[in-house]
Amino acid sequence: MAHDMWVFGYGSLIWNPEFPVAEQVIARATGWHRSFCMRSIHHRGTEENPGLVLALDADPGAHCDGVAFRVAPGAEDATLHGLRERELISSAYLERWLPVDLADGRQVEALVFVIDPHHVQYCGGLPLEEQARIIAEAVGGRGPNRDYLFSTARHLAELGIGDNDLEWLAARVLSL
Repeated sequence: MAHDMWVFGYGSLIWNPEFPVAEQVIARATGWHRSFCMRSIHHRGTEENPGLVLALDADPGAHCDGVAFRVAPGAEDATLHGLRERELISSAYLERWLPVDLADGRQVEALVFVIDPHHVQYCGGLPLEEQARIIAEAVGGRGPNRDYLFSTARHLAELGIGDNDLEWLAARVLSL
């Protein structure tokens, strides 16, 4: 690639990018809302007992704060391949290149994985209490669903971009 490759993380990519990072900056994707709107049948659940993972759901009035990662030069192709293997495992995510506003004032085009609202794994609008019950019980190939929630909520808070729904869910799952 002739130019920098950026990846926008809003969930597990924030704490586990699994690719070489040259730079990371707090960033915002406008027109998207982070939520547990995707049933996980591989990484954080099974087909018999699906978990929930975060996805970006289109919402014209919303924004999602996360982290933009600039991929280390020379690692772009391997990063794209690895992310596609990880994120497109069941095709519930759609790969998009979206404008992302960096906290330092720059705007970049970043690779972002957003939910396909027509996919069978899409479950937008689940009440938080139901999300908490699912997350508390599900386990998948990458471990317990609750660990995914706890890690994401903790890292967002440490970065100063806490998410009220995730904080509520983390507290509720702990109590279950």
